[in-house]
Amino acid sequence: MAGTHLAVENLNVYYGRQHALKDVTVGIPDRQVTAIIGPSGCGKSSLLKSFNRLIDLTEGARVTGKVIVNGADIMSPGVDLAEVRKKMGLLSQTPWPLPMSIFDNVAYGARLHGLASGKGLRTLVEANLKKAGLWDEVKDRLNRPAEGLSKGQQQRLALARSLAVGPDVILADEATSALDPVSAKRVEQLFIDLKSEYTVVLVTHILRQARRIADYVLFLYMGELVEHGPAKQIFENPSDPRTQAYVRGDIS
Repeated sequence: MAGTHLAVENLNVYYGRQHALKDVTVGIPDRQVTAIIGPSGCGKSSLLKSFNRLIDLTEGARVTGKVIVNGADIMSPGVDLAEVRKKMGLLSQTPWPLPMSIFDNVAYGARLHGLASGKGLRTLVEANLKKAGLWDEVKDRLNRPAEGLSKGQQQRLALARSLAVGPDVILADEATSALDPVSAKRVEQLFIDLKSEYTVVLVTHILRQARRIADYVLFLYMGELVEHGPAKQIFENPSDPRTQAYVRGDIS
């Protein structure tokens, strides 16, 4: 797992007596799009939330094992979680713009972490709105409330806000499921474009989406990491019968 920004070793997640993730060990390839696939309830979101310790916010959750980010175990005592989460941008299923202007949404994290001010902040906001494919649509209304944007625009705004604090990894939890097809395709294309600079990890229940944009795939089933590898291998020549059944559509 050397050379990866993100890896897990013997990761277990429990919710009370439920064993949601079972001894998962895997490295996430740098600067690729990695898709986590599997049936509902198989542990996809639990794995994703472990990557930035958001799993801590789930009542009754208990985690054992290691989550390695840039060579350090973020499960260790005394870890600076604010710094960890700054490096792990997250797009949730439903975009939630902050109750402030479009400009201030993007600037929020950068201000919080003291990354820029004045003209530098304006430059940072513009640069990241461009990366998120939103600048041309909002450049003349930066001071208007972000709630006025469409759902697709709000999701791209959330992406710009994450990018503005300088992450290494972009996490996406069903990030297109609440969007119309055109908006979803735009976000998919952004993930493809951004992998030249960032590692992208997405949870998706849409196999067609994983086939379109993933370079690497993790298949989870009943809390176990059954198989992982290059997307072409997983979709065209999987080795485990459970993976074969899932990609055929026999398991849903």
